[in-house]
Amino acid sequence: MTDKPHKMEGMGSRGVTRPMMDMESHEHKKGHEHMDMDMGAMKMSADDRMKMLKDHHNQTLWVYWVIVLLGFWMIASPLTFDYGKNVVAPAGGRPVWLSLSDRIAAMYWSDIISGLLLIIFGWRSLKPNRPYSVWITCFIGIWISMAPLIFWAPTAVAYYNGTMVGVLIIALSILIPGMPNMILFMKMGGNVPTGWSYNPSSWPQRSIMIGLAFIGWLASRYLGAFQLGYKDIAWDPFFGEGTLNVLNSKMSHSWPISDAALGTLAYTLEFLMGFMGGTSRWRTMPWMVTFFGILVIPLGLVSIFLVISQPLTVGAWCALCLFSAIIMLPMIPLQIDEVIAMWQHMVQRKQKGDSLWKVFWKGGDAISTENDQRSPELVTFVENPWKVFKSSIWGMTAPWQLTVSVIIGFWLMISPFVFRMGIETSAANLNHLGGALVIVFAVVAMAEVLRSFRYFNVLLGLALAVMPWIIKDSNMSLTISSSLAGLFVVALSFSKGKIKEKYGLWDKYVF
Repeated sequence: MTDKPHKMEGMGSRGVTRPMMDMESHEHKKGHEHMDMDMGAMKMSADDRMKMLKDHHNQTLWVYWVIVLLGFWMIASPLTFDYGKNVVAPAGGRPVWLSLSDRIAAMYWSDIISGLLLIIFGWRSLKPNRPYSVWITCFIGIWISMAPLIFWAPTAVAYYNGTMVGVLIIALSILIPGMPNMILFMKMGGNVPTGWSYNPSSWPQRSIMIGLAFIGWLASRYLGAFQLGYKDIAWDPFFGEGTLNVLNSKMSHSWPISDAALGTLAYTLEFLMGFMGGTSRWRTMPWMVTFFGILVIPLGLVSIFLVISQPLTVGAWCALCLFSAIIMLPMIPLQIDEVIAMWQHMVQRKQKGDSLWKVFWKGGDAISTENDQRSPELVTFVENPWKVFKSSIWGMTAPWQLTVSVIIGFWLMISPFVFRMGIETSAANLNHLGGALVIVFAVVAMAEVLRSFRYFNVLLGLALAVMPWIIKDSNMSLTISSSLAGLFVVALSFSKGKIKEKYGLWDKYVF
C-alpha cells in the first residue's frame, strides 16, 4: 500500500460510507496510528468502530426525529383527509376482495397503526446501536407503500399519501444514514473486483439504473392510477382502446391487486435500492445486490413476458405497458454485472474458508486492493455528459449482429399489421411473440457477461423459419417474411462480437 490518495466515493460518500472514508483519509495522513492496513482492508478495534457509529449517529440524528414526525402525520392523515369521501371504484368493474366500507376502514386503521409504530420505533432509533428498531422502521415504510395496493385505497389522496410517505420512511431509515450498524463490520478495501477492468457498483453505473427506474415508475404509476379508479381514461397514442382492453382484461382482473400499481412498487424499490451502499457494495452488501438483482432480472423478465403476451391473451397492445417493458429490458444487462461481481466475491471468500452465510450478510474481508480510478465523478455530468454516460454502460455493448437482430425482431412484431393479418390469428401470434423474444434475447446478450444468451436466438430463429409453413391462417407474404427473418436471426447469432471489458473469474464464461 502506498500513501497515494485514491478517489473518494463522490456521491457515495454519504451515510455510512462517509465516516469510513473520512477515517481512512485521516489515517493515511496520520500514519495509521489506530489501524493496520492488510491487503487493502481496514482493521479497526471495536472501540474505534463504536465511536464512529456514535459520531455518525449524532450527525444523522435529525432523520429519526423526522420519522417520529411522519408518524404523527400518518396518524393525522385519515382524520384530516376523510377516506370515506369522494371514493372511487376500481376500473372496469373489477371485483376486489374487500367491500368499500372495509377498504375505507382498512386504510384508516393501517395508517393510524403505522403512525403509532413509527413514533415508537423512530423514538427508539434516536439512540445509537439499535439496528432492529431501524430495520423495523424501514419495513413499516414498505408496508405503508404497499397498503394502498392491498386495500385498494378508496381515494387518490390515501394512495398518494401512503406511497409518498412510505418512500420517505425507507429513505430516512436506511438510505440517508446508511445501513444500520454497518460501520461495526464493514471491511475497507478496493472497489474494483479482482481481474475486472471497471467497477460495476460505481455511481455512473448505478445512475442509469436509477434514471430508468424513475421513468418506469412514472409510466406504471399512471397505469396504476387508472386501475385503482383515480382516472377515468388511460391514454394510448398508438393502439386506440388497446390500453383500456389490456388493463381491464381477464388476465389483469385475475390479480388480487392492481398489477400496474404493483409494478409501481417494484420500480420504487429499484429506484431506492440504486442509492443503497457505497461503490464497494458488490462486496460489502451481497444481500442487497442479490435482492436488487432479483427485482431487476427474474421479476423484470416476468413483467416483460406478461407484456409481450398481451396480443396472445388479450388480443390487444398497450402502449404504456410496452414502454414500461422497453424501460425494464435494458436494466437487465445493465445490472447483471454487479450480480456477477458479487458472486465472484462470494466464491473467493468461500475459497478462503469463510462462511457463505456470514459473507452474504456482512460482506467479508476484501480480496481486491484496487480502487476505481477509471470511472468519472458523477458530479461532472453537466460538464461532460457523454463521458459519464459511456461509463454508465460499461459491460454492455451492442455488436452489429445483435443490433440487427433487434431490428429484425421489431419487424417481426409489426409484420402482421404490414401484411394485414388479424391480431388474433395464429400467424400474428407467432410473429408477435417470436419477434418480442428475439429482441429480449438480443438485448440481454448485449451484456458481455451474458453474451452466450444469443444462442437462444438460434433455436428461436429455427422455429420462426419452420413454423410459418405449418400455420394455416397465414398468407404467403407473411410466411416468407417470417421464415427469412428467422434464418437471418440464426445467422446473426453465432458471432459474439467484440468484448471490451474484463470480468475476472467470469471471463471463461464469456463465449
